[in-house]
Amino acid sequence: MLAYRHAFHAGNHADVLKHLVLGQVLRYMGEKDKPYTLIDTHAGAGGYSLEGRYAQKKGEYAMGVGKLFDRKDLPPGLAAYVQQVKDFNEDGQLRQYPGSPAIAKGLLRPDDRMRLFELHSTDFRIVESYMKDRPNTQVSDKDGFAALKGELPPPSRRAVVLMDPSYEIKSDYAKVLTAVREGLQKFAETVLIVWYPQIQLLEAAQLPQRLKATGDTMAKKGWLHVRLTVAQPDERGFGMLGSGLFIANPPFVLHDMLAAELPYLVDKLGQFDGANYVLEQRSV
Repeated sequence: MLAYRHAFHAGNHADVLKHLVLGQVLRYMGEKDKPYTLIDTHAGAGGYSLEGRYAQKKGEYAMGVGKLFDRKDLPPGLAAYVQQVKDFNEDGQLRQYPGSPAIAKGLLRPDDRMRLFELHSTDFRIVESYMKDRPNTQVSDKDGFAALKGELPPPSRRAVVLMDPSYEIKSDYAKVLTAVREGLQKFAETVLIVWYPQIQLLEAAQLPQRLKATGDTMAKKGWLHVRLTVAQPDERGFGMLGSGLFIANPPFVLHDMLAAELPYLVDKLGQFDGANYVLEQRSV
């Protein structure tokens, strides 16, 4: 787990989907005057060089944000997301990619609280330094899974949780499910975003169904599930085909935005003719 570095995958198709949704959720939360708390259980380094050896090893960003960066026909949600990436690159060239903490830092107001957790010692030091001047922010090298229930409910009783572990070890799937259940038990109105990879693994295939079953009984305002499939398995039957997000208590505007913009993502990021998306919602 501690060997994982997100820099290898920064800006890929999964980051595009994750940060499109995260940005939309945070903008919606910011429409009300009352502050809220963002809890990021696996914060990473906060930002990543796309010119460094990690990102260059596979160049995954070229098939993700690189496909969108210079386009003039982006629909509104994706346009806002790409603008944040551009704002992270002062010279107008795609050299850096903002991680989830940087996406959030650009959208949260000074009174909104941030609680970031990162176990990797190098990434922890980087994100801690990046956030040192932001008010109402705590960066911790504790286990985000274990720390989550202690953060809920927050003082303002408005919260967004982002949970996107590496899933490098299979036990992460069970830990995600446990943390979701504990989080919703502590605060049933939490807007809880879970990212997962679409890979040829039983645990990965079962996780969305288990999350939806949990949401059916524990999420006060229902749930939304989105999956973007962009690739086929390799010749051995392996590889990341796409990724998905489960959102408990989603903003009511999120479904319609995704329904309008996912076809565009399939068209621009799809790597084979069968590229597709799934969008499901259960309202309460």
